[in-house]
This record gives sequence, C-alpha cells and structure tokens, in this order.
Amino acid sequence: MTAQAPQQASRPEPLDRSEFKTFLDIPTRWMDVDIYGHVNNVQYLSYFDTAVNSWYIENGLIDPASSETVFLVAETSCNYFAELLFPSVVSAGLKIEKLGQSSVIFRVGLFSGEDQSTAAHGRFVHIHVDRMSRRPVPISDNTRAILSTL
Repeated sequence: MTAQAPQQASRPEPLDRSEFKTFLDIPTRWMDVDIYGHVNNVQYLSYFDTAVNSWYIENGLIDPASSETVFLVAETSCNYFAELLFPSVVSAGLKIEKLGQSSVIFRVGLFSGEDQSTAAHGRFVHIHVDRMSRRPVPISDNTRAILSTL
C-alpha cells in the first residue's frame, strides 16, 4: 500500500469591496489591540456581530429589548489576511449568502478604512428564534423581503 500525499485545503482569498452591498464604519478602540500591536483576532467576530445587528436595527427587523423574535448566532468563521490597527476605522461590509426558512447566512468583510480588499472575512450564521422559547421560527415574508435586499 502506498501512502498518498495529503491534500492541501485551498486557502480563501481576500474579497473585493464591490462584492458587498452595505457598509458600517466601526472605529477601533484602544482595548481592541493586543500585545502584538494589532487588533486581536477575537475582536473581528465582535465587529461581525456589531455590523449585522446594527443593520437589523437600522432596517426595523429587531428591537433588541422588545422584539418577539430575535436572531441568535449558530456559527461563525473568519479568515484573516491583513492586520487591523488602532487608531483606525474598520469598514464592515455585509451581504447574504443564503436565506433559509429560519436561518440567514451572512458574509461579512472587514476592510481597513477605504482599502479595496478584505483584511478579514467570514461567515456569520443566524437562526431566527422565538425570544421566549429560543426555538426556531420561520422568517416572515416582510423580514425576508428586507433581508433579500442584501
């Protein structure tokens, strides 16, 4: 029996700013930076969360304090390509990769200022749930129509 060379997974490439539908500027904070002098990797997921939930609120899809339904994170992933620094502004781009019955998969791209290529990008999977039971519920036609704009 001969050993086969392991297959290498293809590494994602940075995405272009033109691939995203809307953007939110998020200033980096002093506390975002780690001992290596760049924004720590865990902050990138916080930027994802801020961008998606800000978009929901701006578009009237949720009121964090009182909506009967909310979106909860089921999965995240992030690929890193360049450092984000403090002080600077991160431009978080959003688009939807898939809109399911009770879920939505976002692609979030993080850009350093006006750069045209992502410093990082990843998936952000939300499940639409009843606030009280935390059980999945179908996304309404109205919410679906708004989400479809991305």
